[in-house]
Amino acid sequence: MNKSEYPKITFGIIVLNGEPFTRYCLKSLYPFAHEIIVVEGGHEDARSVCTPDGHSVDGTLEALRNFKTNEDPENKVTIVTKDGFWPKMDEYGRCRTPQSRAYAERATGDYLWQIDIDEFYRAEDMVRILEMLRNDPEITAVTFPTYTFWGDINYISDSWALRRGAVYYHRLFKWGKGYRYQTHEPPTVTDENGTDLRTKKWISGPEMKQKGLFMYHYSLLFPWQVEQKVKVYKDEKPEICAELEDWAENNFFSLKNRFRVHNLYQLPGWLERFKETHPEQVVRMMKEIRSGMVPFKTRQTDDIETLLNSRMYSIEIVGYKIMEPLEKHFSKVFFQMRRVSRAPRKIFRMLFNGK
Repeated sequence: MNKSEYPKITFGIIVLNGEPFTRYCLKSLYPFAHEIIVVEGGHEDARSVCTPDGHSVDGTLEALRNFKTNEDPENKVTIVTKDGFWPKMDEYGRCRTPQSRAYAERATGDYLWQIDIDEFYRAEDMVRILEMLRNDPEITAVTFPTYTFWGDINYISDSWALRRGAVYYHRLFKWGKGYRYQTHEPPTVTDENGTDLRTKKWISGPEMKQKGLFMYHYSLLFPWQVEQKVKVYKDEKPEICAELEDWAENNFFSLKNRFRVHNLYQLPGWLERFKETHPEQVVRMMKEIRSGMVPFKTRQTDDIETLLNSRMYSIEIVGYKIMEPLEKHFSKVFFQMRRVSRAPRKIFRMLFNGK
């Protein structure tokens, strides 16, 4: 790949307790990067999984520094840390935005590509994406469909929540003078005129799915990951994650409820085998873990295999897939009927109560 032919990509990463992914993620991005800016550490609500001064407890910062010293010959990697905890909110109360702005404000590339430490892309797909940007410089934003890996790289989770939009991640944005990273949830970037880049030439998730270009999200792969995520999200968003510990105990560490396996547990989710090709660095990571070269605890998969070998489970999955659009449709109809039925009462109150 002749890098001079392609636009310059700044990869921006927020990471807290990112092992064992750190080195492999950086190596996967390195050939395609103009620069990689990594913001390490936790925000104020992540104290339960941080050192007293706000850093990772699993050696992530040391792994970053080791990569910078020994595997960064082109000086592409910048490590950004804070003396203490990062603010949880920006000035408008938007979660994690200060950390994302920390890499965005340092970006010098033509595009800003947000990356989680546990997400990867196949090298051949990265080339296709860079070619897409080169061939059409009017593109301002790209959203990716995802594969969500669960318990091992041989399994993925699907769910009603994913099928209703959660499968798509806003990740790639044009970048330039006057551009601003506005929010982390959802990732939103505006141009020099304050225009949301997804209102301009946006390549949507369904469009990328048609092209066969996916994010490979290894977000539920290891017990350590799930333990960290549960603690952080429970403290960060107690109003919507109050039952997350119970989900992890009964639906990840064990399979007591085989149709609530995805961490968006309010809606049904299930497991399926993954039979496609993984990104090279993920294959390498798993090989080195299984050989003992990288000591790291993996999840046992006997119960997953038993479940996926069950004919009844396969039949039930088909049922859930058929039910999903039907339930979505009738829920919408029911909601509309309730609104209509309330209208006369609302009008009555306005006429006779003055409200």
